[in-house]
Amino acid sequence: MVLVDGAREPRRRMCHPLGMSPAPSAADLLRSNGLEVDGPARWGSKPTSRAPGIFLIETPRPADSASLDIDEIRRWLERVPDLRMDGERPTQTTLAERMRQFWLPGQSVLYVGRTAKSLSARVASLYATELGHARPHPGGHWLKAMREVSKLRLWWSETDAPEEYEDVIINAFAEAVPEAARERLPDGAPVLPWANLGSPTGPARQTGLTDTLLSVEATPVRKSNVKRSDSSARKRSPSARPPAKRAPRRTATATAPGNAAAAAAGPPKEAPTHVTSEGLAAMQAELQHLTTVERPEVVARVASARELGDLRENAEYHAARNEQSFLEGRVLQLEQRIRTAVVIEAEAGGAISMGSTVVYEIDGTREELTIVGSTESDPTAGKISAASPVGKALIGRREGDEVVVATPAAEFRYRVLEVR
Repeated sequence: MVLVDGAREPRRRMCHPLGMSPAPSAADLLRSNGLEVDGPARWGSKPTSRAPGIFLIETPRPADSASLDIDEIRRWLERVPDLRMDGERPTQTTLAERMRQFWLPGQSVLYVGRTAKSLSARVASLYATELGHARPHPGGHWLKAMREVSKLRLWWSETDAPEEYEDVIINAFAEAVPEAARERLPDGAPVLPWANLGSPTGPARQTGLTDTLLSVEATPVRKSNVKRSDSSARKRSPSARPPAKRAPRRTATATAPGNAAAAAAGPPKEAPTHVTSEGLAAMQAELQHLTTVERPEVVARVASARELGDLRENAEYHAARNEQSFLEGRVLQLEQRIRTAVVIEAEAGGAISMGSTVVYEIDGTREELTIVGSTESDPTAGKISAASPVGKALIGRREGDEVVVATPAAEFRYRVLEVR
């Protein structure tokens, strides 16, 4: 027997409709990985814990398909006019059908979340974020599209390694899903709880949906009005301090002329990345290598290190995760630069511009350099940024010009011999 908001109800062990093994509950997943379990609490109730940790959200019992609120999905589309599915504007019906394709029959766990700060604050942020809004926190936003979201249950556990345990829990969840249920997923879809769109070490789910959230600038901040449940209230320690009061947030009114202009202009556009054709090809090749060669190798090392034991004392695991973090950061950086790339082609014999190769003479020595964008700068390879002192001084010059470049150490005189 377990308590749900003070009411006693029987613990259920549900079996897969497509297999013989029982589907692990949220509490099962936490306990089987050595974590202390707290909960359950009804949807809308917050954990009293302000410690870091992970939390799981599950249905009272498994269902064969997702029961979605079509009216809420329609409001989602109204809030986010740029939302697209496979490049086109979906209807609420086609969007709901796409979301249903990722439902795993026989599973009750719908979402695994984490926070390195306060469990109470993170869960409150999840509750307070409307479907389609990017803040306070959009994690698990598919949950808001469910017809009976108020019946969902929350479980949580404190841990100083929330990201590591989130990864472990999601992998344990996937391993328990029977093959017959996996086969219902779209081809190539990773096995994840329904409202998780990705995991720390695995690939992201490819839903075909883009621009599903309003930009941060366009998203209003809402306060949660949820009340603490009886079950979580009984957990409070007598010595726990009340949350600190925050100064009221100052926000501009929606009728202010500046706000109206900003809303009409939409979210700010990404700044272009000026590159040469060679530089763009090099970034594309590096991205291809990182995603097809290095990423699988790092994921394999993380998985292997995780099997060695306690994650909190597992130095090899943390080293592999750090390596993975750097790799994923570089992937995101390259993807952003390639997405915003503007290829610069200089005209031979004209004025020096970005992309020009310049042959010059300095102190009687003939040298050569190429003016590139800041992302390509590599002085040891003869590529200097147009934003550098030498680059700024040479831009706009022509063959025969002499250029004096002042640096903190000394002045240097360049004579332009050729521009190509």
